[in-house]
Amino acid sequence: MLGYASRTRCQPPVYPRNPSSPTPAAALFRECVRWFAFPLSLLLVAAVNGQALIAEPPPVPVADDPGRFEVRSASVELDSGVYLLTARVEFRLSTEARDALQAGVPLNIRLDVEVIHNRRFWFNNTIASLRQRFQLEYHALSERYIVVNVNSGQQESFGSLFGALNFLGRVDKLPLLDASLLEDSREYKLRMRAFLDQEKFPGPLRLLAFWRRDWSLASDWYQWPLRND
Repeated sequence: MLGYASRTRCQPPVYPRNPSSPTPAAALFRECVRWFAFPLSLLLVAAVNGQALIAEPPPVPVADDPGRFEVRSASVELDSGVYLLTARVEFRLSTEARDALQAGVPLNIRLDVEVIHNRRFWFNNTIASLRQRFQLEYHALSERYIVVNVNSGQQESFGSLFGALNFLGRVDKLPLLDASLLEDSREYKLRMRAFLDQEKFPGPLRLLAFWRRDWSLASDWYQWPLRND
C-alpha cells in the first residue's frame, strides 16, 4: 500500500484584490501582445513599402545569339542578252558582332556568285564570278545604320539594324553575266553564298575572329542550274 509523506494539497496562489494590479489573465494577454507586436509591425511595413518577404529568384542568363547567314532563294532571268540575279538572303548577326557594330566597328559583308561549267571527268570550271561588297556601320551620334555598296559607292541610311539587314538581303535584278559568254551545248550551274568578311577587320579583331565561332558567319553555297531559255 502506497502512502504519501504529506497530504498537503497544491493550492493556487492567492492574489491580493488590488484593483490597480493586473490579473494573471491580463498579464498573460499583455505578454502575448508584446511578443506578437514586433513581427506584426514588420509585416505592416513590408506591405506598405511593397517589399516582397520572399527573395526573388536570380535572373536566368540569356544565351548569346550565334547569328545566321542563309541564302533563302536565288534565280536569274535573261533580259536583253544579260542575266539578271534576284535573291533573298537572311542576315542575322551574332551577339558579339552586334556589340562590335554598336561600339563603332564597321562590318563588311560579301556576296559571292559563280557560274560553273559542269565537267563529267574533271573538276568543275568557274566561268565567271561576281563579288558584291557591302559595309555596315553604326553612327552613335545620329543613331543611324549606314549601308555602303563598296562596288558602286551607293549609300543608304536606316533607323534600325533590322531595316539595314533587310536591305542587304534583297538582291533585285543585279546584272550578272552576258549570255554571249556561254555556249549553248554546255551545261552550267550557278552558286551563291554570303559571309562576314573577316579580312577587313582591324588587326586585333581579325586575330580574335579567327578563333571565335561567333565571327565565322557564312552561309552554305546555294546552287541551281542555269537555263538558257
